[in-house]
Amino acid sequence: MKGDFSAETINKKWLTDITYIYTQNEGWCYLASVFDCCSAKIVGWYMSKTIDAELAVQAVKNAISNQNPDTKELIIHSDLGSQYTSNKFEQYLADLSIKHSYSKKGYPYDNALMEAFHSCFKKEDERMNKYADFDDARISTFQYIESWYNRKRIHSRIGYMTPQDYEDFIVKKSA
Repeated sequence: MKGDFSAETINKKWLTDITYIYTQNEGWCYLASVFDCCSAKIVGWYMSKTIDAELAVQAVKNAISNQNPDTKELIIHSDLGSQYTSNKFEQYLADLSIKHSYSKKGYPYDNALMEAFHSCFKKEDERMNKYADFDDARISTFQYIESWYNRKRIHSRIGYMTPQDYEDFIVKKSA
């Protein structure tokens, strides 16, 4: 994608990445998120106690299930992490005819919007680093993404609308 985060409509360009979340009783767990470049919506996510290819695949599977895109028209951009360069992840995308784009080695700017989401999540979730365990972290993450970020948090890059409102606007406009 070479830093081109523009998308005229939803479900054409997605970004994905993984972040670490600490729990007091169980240590680290991991969140893989999928971000739509048009709407700024987190269209899919998945949490796991292990950071592996299955984590990355499940997040994209959830996004596909939620959005039902034309996968032949979809580009997913990620960094060069082992989860995203694994045979399992590549095969999953290939089976759906999804084009995979990568950041250049040592060049994180191609995934800047995804990194920005994870940064906001860690700053805005008031319970960050105070989760008792994995289930507590998962529930709080669900509430942040599905109740706050996608449905209440406005974004300047989409005309001071929420991601869900902007997606609804795009769908209505193209109907």
